[in-house]
Amino acid sequence: MSTVAPRTVPPSDRITLEQAEDSLDICRVVNGMWQSSSGAWGSAAPDAVVDAMLQHVDAGLTTFDMADIYGPAESYYGALIDRLRRERGEEAAFGVQGLTKLVPRPDRMTRDVVEVAINRSRTRMQVKTIDLLQFHWWDYNNPGYLDALKHLTDLKEEGKIKAIGLTNFDTKRLQVILENGIPIVSNQVQHSLVDMRPQQQMAQLCALTGVQLITYGTVMGGLLSEKYLHAKEPNSMFGPRLSTPSLNKYKQMVDAWGGWALFQELLRECETVAKKHGVTISAVAVRSILDQPSVAASMIGVRLGLQQHIADNKKIFDLQLDEEDQARIASVTSRGRDLITLIGDCGDEYR
Repeated sequence: MSTVAPRTVPPSDRITLEQAEDSLDICRVVNGMWQSSSGAWGSAAPDAVVDAMLQHVDAGLTTFDMADIYGPAESYYGALIDRLRRERGEEAAFGVQGLTKLVPRPDRMTRDVVEVAINRSRTRMQVKTIDLLQFHWWDYNNPGYLDALKHLTDLKEEGKIKAIGLTNFDTKRLQVILENGIPIVSNQVQHSLVDMRPQQQMAQLCALTGVQLITYGTVMGGLLSEKYLHAKEPNSMFGPRLSTPSLNKYKQMVDAWGGWALFQELLRECETVAKKHGVTISAVAVRSILDQPSVAASMIGVRLGLQQHIADNKKIFDLQLDEEDQARIASVTSRGRDLITLIGDCGDEYR
């Protein structure tokens, strides 16, 4: 069963990821750029995308998450950095953080293979040093992930990477990586009021080692919002069609967790909390996860140049959920299924 256990940390819009000699200051609400990988979310002209990115930066939402496999996302970030340098100077460009991912096929990970990939991302992003390189690996039966991470550590020492993180690694493999002396500052994992798996084994290891979590799927592609409150079950005979890959993905998580009727109860309780504080359901969902142990930041997907929720997202920083709010939410989440027993640990759904 999933519960929401609050921690007594005052709201803040910034946090530092650190491990050994490595540290990186990021915004606690991260702009997720997965939506740039496909036209399924809609598309905008490159100039409109960069304009929208600049609006996020000016609002204090300075951290962007992308990947080498997210279509033009790294190039959009590079265009933003170039524009900041030209119009505002190098210091303004340094005030933005680019988190990208290396997502290789599980082949032999030589130094050359890894360095070519990192240099390609650096070129696209127009930076000498990648702020946070997050590594993903598809097949644990292939131990090449350790070779890749050792090469990334060497590249970090050479100044091409500022800090190293992981994405979608489970607790067992995170421990193996740390035991091999790799300085991991973060692990990016799926985490929401529906998917509380990271608060079991993963959070325990993070508390012991100082690794922090960056969460995605926290608003479940938009399912955790007013739009789906009181809605018929999506993709059913009378319900709305889900139009994006993320909505369809997270609807499957709802089904595994407890189904649409229980999810509606969760939305109703979140709405009550949201109205009390003058925020959106999505803001309540994100704040709830930011308040979880070992969570450094949560990602919200951005449809750059198409839609924006900057004002709503900024309200997350000042939102403080009290015990009554937490109890309302827990009254529903505690009745959800334990997804670790159904799916496995963090990231197991990809393997």
